[in-house]
Amino acid sequence: MPLGLGRRKKAPPLVENEEAEPGRGGLGVGESGPLGGGGGGGSHVGLPPPPPSLRPRLVFHTQLAHGSPTGRIEGFTNVKELYGKIAEAFHLPPAEVMFCTLNTHKVDMEKLLGGQIGLEDFIFAHVKGQRKEVEVFKSEEALGLTITDNGAGYAFIKRIKEGSVIDRIQVINVGDMIESINGQNLLGCRHYEVAKMLKDLPRGRTFTLKLTEPRKAFDMISQRSTGARPGSGPQLGTGRGTLRLRSRGPATVEELPSAFEEKAIEKVDDLLESYMGIRDTELAATMVELGRDKRNPDELAEALDERLGDFAFPDEFVFDVWGAIGDAKVGRY
Repeated sequence: MPLGLGRRKKAPPLVENEEAEPGRGGLGVGESGPLGGGGGGGSHVGLPPPPPSLRPRLVFHTQLAHGSPTGRIEGFTNVKELYGKIAEAFHLPPAEVMFCTLNTHKVDMEKLLGGQIGLEDFIFAHVKGQRKEVEVFKSEEALGLTITDNGAGYAFIKRIKEGSVIDRIQVINVGDMIESINGQNLLGCRHYEVAKMLKDLPRGRTFTLKLTEPRKAFDMISQRSTGARPGSGPQLGTGRGTLRLRSRGPATVEELPSAFEEKAIEKVDDLLESYMGIRDTELAATMVELGRDKRNPDELAEALDERLGDFAFPDEFVFDVWGAIGDAKVGRY
């Protein structure tokens, strides 16, 4: 999609416009294929998992977030396989695993596991808890939600804007999985698809959400959070390096991201939330990788179309991503 010299008017966000709020942390996940985090993009099918001999022989410790003995897992190369290993360790169906957090059992969106795991990180798995059905009157265009997904077909609430329509409904919480909207099953949908459906609901009418909340430990009952705090930045692991899970090819052990990479990813993730109502740091990291060696916005646009064409990013968004990467390169944070 050649950009030329013109720039289109900014596309409206699908759920809410965060009004250029500073970046919020958490590792966004989201990939309809095998990799969490959206890095593969859309419905493209990645390569089959590599044979065990090519996979990093790393052992991670894990617990169920609501309480369990400690388990050991290894030999996974993407998010779906990770959930499968966790389910096997605790004798659960893989579909029971909603998402994982790193180094905390709480539903903390700053510590959400995405496409990277620190080599010394402890994994807490959040499994399905209580189901609920809620009627919501859409009194405003923006509901105040930011959506992400878990890399295995579940979209859930990552952030609730203070004072918004959803914030006034106390039974809806960060971490709730969105099963359906007005009876339409959303299992298998990407975060941006769910965000668009919510945006397209007519104002002034009531709609029905079916939600599943993560099972909570005793010390988490009655706790309500609006999600990641502004300015927290992505948390890409606390260990000596990170295990990066990929949709194409084997997982790889990498050094911790550089200051440029962290800041560029944070800025691009902010743009994803502003334009599309989603947060997804693995998708943002993929965009930074694609853009870091491009000489102009047109080259970036072509790379995004080739790798992430299903997102149909608007031209002005691509310009802003180009600017964010350029700013991070020269240290304009």
